[in-house]
Amino acid sequence: MVKIIGVIPARYGSTRFPGKPLALLMGKPLIKWVYEAALSAKNLHEVIIATDDPRIAELSRSFGAEVVLTSSNHPSGTDRVAEVAKTREASIVVNVQGDEPLLEGWMIDHLLPPLISGEAEISSLMAPVYDLSVITDLNRVKVVVDKKGYALYFSRSPLPYQARDFFYQHIGIYGYRKDILLTLCHLQPSRLEISERLEQLRALEYGYRIKMIEISSPTISVDTPEDLVRAENFLKEKKK
Repeated sequence: MVKIIGVIPARYGSTRFPGKPLALLMGKPLIKWVYEAALSAKNLHEVIIATDDPRIAELSRSFGAEVVLTSSNHPSGTDRVAEVAKTREASIVVNVQGDEPLLEGWMIDHLLPPLISGEAEISSLMAPVYDLSVITDLNRVKVVVDKKGYALYFSRSPLPYQARDFFYQHIGIYGYRKDILLTLCHLQPSRLEISERLEQLRALEYGYRIKMIEISSPTISVDTPEDLVRAENFLKEKKK
């Protein structure tokens, strides 16, 4: 049996939103939203929260999560995920980003078939956006893919240039074959990765392919306090 684990990297010291995992969305901490979404995936055998902060660890344990305290020196969430993955018997590791409170379990499950079948080494999600007025939003990461659905490039800039119908927004959760994840974390940050501030470009620059799975609409990721308000407004509208 292929063992699949989900790891949620969570740090307190976000530049744009310090203490973000502890921020409340509809009265519930963001980290708990993400944890419950990961638990609802049908194909994860374990869900672990990886953090270097005792406040996040204490809160996470209070709602029953398994927590691993990791190094405080990791440059990215992926490195934090890899530290946990190294110690686990698993073939596939899902990096469940801690800033995706509106994630749903079925989205995680959608990542897995190409990894299980061996079609892909890395997989991620994307969704079409038809409102072209937001294509210049630097917090919306765009992706273009080839005819088989493999990522060609990711950017914060408009991509493709002069899109006339829609663009694909990247949804930042990733599935990895464990060996590929550990290899990537030992590679030097790449030129495009540093320029765009997008760590997935390291995989592309070193020649790894990322299979993109399309879902119908993007999630609302929380990078700033303003995003938290947007997510709360969305949930309130959904309740009506």
